[in-house]
Amino acid sequence: MRAVIQTSVGGPEVLFVAEQPDPAPKPGQVLIRVKAAGINPVDGAVRGGSYPLLGEPPFILGWDISGTVAALGDGVSAFKVGDEVFGMPLFPKQAGAYAELAAAPADEIAAKPAAIDHAHAAALPLAGLTAWQGLVRHGGLQAGQRVLVHAGAGGVGHLAVQIAKARGAWVASTASADKTDFVRSIGADEVIDYTKGEFTGKVGDLDLVLETVGGDHAAGSLEVLRDGGVLVSLLAVPDAVKAKAKERNIRVERMSVTPDREGLIELARLVDAGKLVPHVAKAFPLDQAGAAHAFLATRPIGKVVLTV
Repeated sequence: MRAVIQTSVGGPEVLFVAEQPDPAPKPGQVLIRVKAAGINPVDGAVRGGSYPLLGEPPFILGWDISGTVAALGDGVSAFKVGDEVFGMPLFPKQAGAYAELAAAPADEIAAKPAAIDHAHAAALPLAGLTAWQGLVRHGGLQAGQRVLVHAGAGGVGHLAVQIAKARGAWVASTASADKTDFVRSIGADEVIDYTKGEFTGKVGDLDLVLETVGGDHAAGSLEVLRDGGVLVSLLAVPDAVKAKAKERNIRVERMSVTPDREGLIELARLVDAGKLVPHVAKAFPLDQAGAAHAFLATRPIGKVVLTV
């Protein structure tokens, strides 16, 4: 099979296509013929060596997969050859999504949403599960609550805004000036242009904040939460912020996404109901993975994908 590999860490230029042995599905796995693979910021961090999840190269990047079942491992009965599936298998171990074939545990994938093509389905798993798990599993989101999603035009953020709205929340979000119209278009009730000053004076009395940015955002998020609210962060929260949160009975959750078949099924249900639309900023062919990584670094709206 053809796959994007790297033999050293570095910039986007270290990615190249090479012939690799076809993977074989182990018991409990399916072999997926990859139609598209999503690209996430974690991919760039692993590629560059700042987040060595996969150890030393060579390795094949990527976790977001959409494709068709090509073969079944022993004991798999939930799928048949030809089924269209999507998922984020094996994270944080190597899934090898940037390839023509990838093996995945059957209990970590789900039927692809029928309403979207493979490129858009590949944009959904990692960012969508991060948003879903952050809001629902960790945040306990309920209808009628007031929610702030930071970076609402980003990969996680644009899905989180839509998920929160679909679950009946009032949603505020931060975005740069050139992205505020997009965030309004996906349902945000209030959009805060962070280039015009701090968000802290523009929204308040919130039940839940999903923090995706880092820096001072965790501390600022406490200021807009009500006593007893919830702060869910994708990044480490400083001890000083945790101490202040405890004084106000604010629950602080630091999360990292995990494979989640039930979550994938829920995301697909929302997509097919017209309540969740993954936005693909640009799709690149497999042999332009380096260019795709460089484009993602420009912080486009939504997601970037590879088509296979």
